[in-house]
Amino acid sequence: MNLPLPQTVRGETATERLQALGLELPHLDGNAYFVHHRAAGESIYISGQLPFKEGVLLGQGIVGRDVELERAKELARHAALNCLAAAVQAVGDLDRVRIVQMLVFVASPPDFGLQSQVANAASELLIEVLGENGRHARTAIGVAGLPLNTPVEIQMVCTAV
Repeated sequence: MNLPLPQTVRGETATERLQALGLELPHLDGNAYFVHHRAAGESIYISGQLPFKEGVLLGQGIVGRDVELERAKELARHAALNCLAAAVQAVGDLDRVRIVQMLVFVASPPDFGLQSQVANAASELLIEVLGENGRHARTAIGVAGLPLNTPVEIQMVCTAV
């Protein structure tokens, strides 16, 4: 039996835990072609987010070839942070966000096989910040390429609590 990751970041609220990690939610620029989130019933669908910070893509390349595993994990954490920003846009408050499902796309060669380790870094961030509301169903997928040659893209489904 696998035990869930313990909540290790101190703070009473998700916002306090985010601050304890030295992080803040980024501003997401609008896009003429898609919205960052769309609600359908109780579910909120978060568009695929790339590891952008202040308008700059933080990395490019193929994980396991051009991008080291540890760097890919950092990029996954940042993409997850961007997803959280979109979720907050949708529900209004970080403490109301519950992650239902996360899909992690990792640009990687066919024999890479460590996509789940990249995804684990994003999962860990969600649990660190949201606690039990950050636990989720998940899929990690290796793909031949992603938009703008980014190594990682993350899509989520969440709900408001």
